Amino acid sequence: MAERELWTIRRLLTWTTDFFKTRDIESPRLDAEVLLAAVLGKDRMYLYVHFDEPLEPAELSTFRSYVKERGAHTPMAYVLGRREFMGLEFCVTRDTLIPRPDTEILVQTAVDFLRARRAAGADAMSIADLGTGTGAIALSVLYHADVSDLRADAVDISPGAAAVARENAAQLGLAERCSVREGDLLAPLAGRTYDMIVSNPPYIPAGDIAELMTDVRAYEPHLALDGGADGLDFYRRMMADAPAMLKEGGAIAVEVGIGQAADVAALAERHPRIVRTETKKDLAGIERVVAAYGA
Repeated sequence: MAERELWTIRRLLTWTTDFFKTRDIESPRLDAEVLLAAVLGKDRMYLYVHFDEPLEPAELSTFRSYVKERGAHTPMAYVLGRREFMGLEFCVTRDTLIPRPDTEILVQTAVDFLRARRAAGADAMSIADLGTGTGAIALSVLYHADVSDLRADAVDISPGAAAVARENAAQLGLAERCSVREGDLLAPLAGRTYDMIVSNPPYIPAGDIAELMTDVRAYEPHLALDGGADGLDFYRRMMADAPAMLKEGGAIAVEVGIGQAADVAALAERHPRIVRTETKKDLAGIERVVAAYGA
């Protein structure tokens, strides 16, 4: 990709798509378009209306660096440093797991529960988000629940992830309603109680991590992936202690991996505070969220 040549949008898209194909990138044309649109600060439709427009040298240099990273299977969110989730844009770094569409099921579960709880007369409501990463779950719940006095405590053991969550809270104007704490699961929340506790914890069985896609295995933090031998380590710890931290009638909602819902529900049901559980499926029909309701 010599800089002295005339590189138009059309030519760049063709060259990059072919290059990504040689690197076994899953969506070569789409990724090429997204990266080029990001460099130009335009939407993808702009590319088709301005096919013959050449790039400036600085734009070409930035695009080249993006293509090199993506060609090495760096996830798109890390290349661009951002990811859309629940209609909001989040800063993403390699200290954090990349927010995924499946997790929106968890957020919607929390939003529905909190709205119903407010309608039933609850006030001064609060939530805890364990293993918050980018803060996407806690911040999306705060944004979409339409409960102005709802507050969140977001916890992550990684200082780098906690810093990203604080940045996202500030960018979304939610810093005053979201306290980001560093520590291990519930430890930083001792003595507090919540209307709802949510989490997308590490749930990949340790032995399966080596089989994950390169984009995930090589780049996303294993701290946010490794759920122990059977993937259930964090659920065991959470369900042993979290129910005691619920306010009366509160709930816990967690994302789970494929085939884990029944086991996670059983772990929750062992606690005397939990009176019932339910599961919710994602768009592929996979049981993706377990909700446990307290007395």
